[in-house]
Amino acid sequence: MTARKPSRKPSDPIEVPPTAKPVTAEVTAAAPAATAPATGPADADAPAESAPPPPAKRVRARRTTAAGGTPPRPRRGGGSKNVLPATALDDADRGRLLAGEHHDPHGVLGAHPASGGVLFRTLRPHARSVAVVVKGKRAELQSDGDGFFSGVLPLSGVPEEYLLRVAYEDDTIEVEDPYRFLPAIGELDLHLIGEGRHEELWKALGSEPMEHKGVKGTRFTVWAPNARGVRVTGDFNYWDGTACPMRSLGSTGVWELFLPGVGEGAVYKYDICRPDGSHTQRADPMARSTEVPPATASVVTASHHEWQDADWMSHRGDRPVHEAPFSVYEVHLPSWRPGLSYRQLASQLPSYVRELGFTHVELMPVSEHPFGGSWGYQVTGFYAPTSRMGTPDDFRFLVDALHAAGIGVLMDWVPAHFPRDDWALAEFDGRPLYEHSDPNRAAHPDWGTLEFDYGRKEVRNFLVSNATYWCEEFHIDGLRVDAVASMLYLDYSREDGQWSPNEFGGRENLDAVAFLQEMNATVYRRNPGVVTMAEESTAWDGVTRATDHGGLGFGLKWNMGWMHDSLVYVSKEPIHRKYHHNEMTFSMVYAYSENYVLPISHDEVVHGKQALVSKMPGDWWQRRANHRAYLGFMWAHPGKQLLFMGQEFAQGAEWSEGHGPDWWLLDETYEASGDHRGVRSLVTDLNAVYNALPALWQRDTDPGGFAWIDGGAAEDNAFSFVRYDADGSPLIAVSHFSPVVRQDYRIGVPDGPQAWVEIINTDADRYGGSDVRNEGPLKPEAVPAHGRDTSITLTLPPLATVWLRPA
Repeated sequence: MTARKPSRKPSDPIEVPPTAKPVTAEVTAAAPAATAPATGPADADAPAESAPPPPAKRVRARRTTAAGGTPPRPRRGGGSKNVLPATALDDADRGRLLAGEHHDPHGVLGAHPASGGVLFRTLRPHARSVAVVVKGKRAELQSDGDGFFSGVLPLSGVPEEYLLRVAYEDDTIEVEDPYRFLPAIGELDLHLIGEGRHEELWKALGSEPMEHKGVKGTRFTVWAPNARGVRVTGDFNYWDGTACPMRSLGSTGVWELFLPGVGEGAVYKYDICRPDGSHTQRADPMARSTEVPPATASVVTASHHEWQDADWMSHRGDRPVHEAPFSVYEVHLPSWRPGLSYRQLASQLPSYVRELGFTHVELMPVSEHPFGGSWGYQVTGFYAPTSRMGTPDDFRFLVDALHAAGIGVLMDWVPAHFPRDDWALAEFDGRPLYEHSDPNRAAHPDWGTLEFDYGRKEVRNFLVSNATYWCEEFHIDGLRVDAVASMLYLDYSREDGQWSPNEFGGRENLDAVAFLQEMNATVYRRNPGVVTMAEESTAWDGVTRATDHGGLGFGLKWNMGWMHDSLVYVSKEPIHRKYHHNEMTFSMVYAYSENYVLPISHDEVVHGKQALVSKMPGDWWQRRANHRAYLGFMWAHPGKQLLFMGQEFAQGAEWSEGHGPDWWLLDETYEASGDHRGVRSLVTDLNAVYNALPALWQRDTDPGGFAWIDGGAAEDNAFSFVRYDADGSPLIAVSHFSPVVRQDYRIGVPDGPQAWVEIINTDADRYGGSDVRNEGPLKPEAVPAHGRDTSITLTLPPLATVWLRPA
């Protein structure tokens, strides 16, 4: 533990009154001892954690044990003449403390009333001597061996304050005794943890710098119900947790210890004694900060960021998200501009996204993860932003900067699984804890990871609280929940015999359903204006239906069907597209069954799938033209939009987390840079018009906001439809996926407007197109077409999308 050196002259010895006589003292525990955890079957021992050895001056002498495993009673010695001797610590308590498996160290260490005064006992490995300092007076304790020191001081009562003066070979320090403090966690916290209903779990578990009983230090609390004992080990005790055993707080499974003098920046882990007596060192599941990978320890932290986004936070929920503009730029922070910190990103990313006109960014998982190649989807630190780019407050600074630019912040959240690293959550306390106890239920068949046990109330609480944590502590505006389908089905990627049906004989994971409903209900209740989104690839009914109507309660759902079908269509040669025409129209059959987002995400531009522009057929010009026409179709289609970084300027190569987007394609010294800058200009204009015209977003979930003009022009490779806002104002979109110009192309139009004007043409010269335009107003004629009384004729550019609005 961090300690302070004496700030005053050496203390005077405590004097014993003449009437005092030596006595033999029995220890009286300060609080009732909790029941020790039961032992269980032997578990495999984890690999030893490497740690710096203690300094030579404090090397602990090797302790011998008797044949029965109990250390022999050492010869006692030392101590002041004015300190009365105490009987040696009970062999059982002594052995359990040294083995790191004592459930109530506060009952035998610290200060306790005893016959003849107050008994003081401490465990200080490597110390040469220990003295108690009370009100400026000191008394040397006697050495009991193995780092134990004890003695009875002739005091009338247990002092409220005292210090331990600990002498090492060439250093002497004065420290507070951790074992004089009552628990620094409240009874209500423990009750809520036991009920699995603590919605601010991060304020009760983990490491919390605080002032407790007037003393500054850090409270450590961890949930480990199967452990025989838990100790805190870290850089403050030379990674030797012998002197820092934690106490069990009863049936909750929570262990607690307040360590005075330990503050922000301290690095630590928990040394857990498993049911079989073996030890494992684990990172804190509730750590709010971590070492930079590949280092794996947790870091004590506290936030000092002063938020500047009060106006944003108070107004972000003014309009329901499904009735608001919502276009998303998906970003992998470590590779957007490789090497930038959170604060450096804050000076570049907001201005770039704002210039493009996106309303939100979606950050691929920022929770701490050991392997960068997982892109953050195999999380070990659920409560810690990755330290690769800075501190948690640095991440807050980035979110604040995005809000200042008027940009909402969404974050990928991964409650479906976690990796098997032996320093993290897997068999955390020696038995399945966060994962399901049934190996078939625990093992994720696709990713080699472990699935959470959603039926366990404490695990469900850990995840529900985590969702609210990101929204409340980091002002995140939305959570995109990864891999929801893998959570909902017991037979997901499993063969017959590898899964068991639920209590009703079905394949639905009822525990996961209940968890998702509780998570969504809690997030929406506590955080007005926040949206949750599901990556759900099946036809599960009611993903975005309210929980009180039997739905899962998400605000939006990724439309994986639209993504798959539309990409199949545009990847075909134009001559073959007529045979796949329904791939582009089928989405409107179910468009209003859920509240949808249309995602062209990172998953579609990696692992051999090619970048978006490279999926397109034809030469380079045709590929870019297809790319632009597809984006125009996507932005006009009912639903919100999401585009992964690099696709906004038609990057031809697949994304790699190693180097990120090919920004050099936009460099004016590159011969074809104009092609890429043209596509980026199109995305900017699409967003500008989209944000300005409610017809494109106000009725995304209302069937009355859309009508086909001609959804069956398969021979023309053309699609035309109308979007309406709440007042009935229309916008027409025509997408043409043939590399030819179609003159005098007639489409029926809504009655009312006296003329229509072109506001977006993806074939415009400034976007890199052939500049086939519809100049001037297009006036309706009394010529019936497509079931409408009036129509217009226009020119369809090659491989292009055109938007028209009333003049």
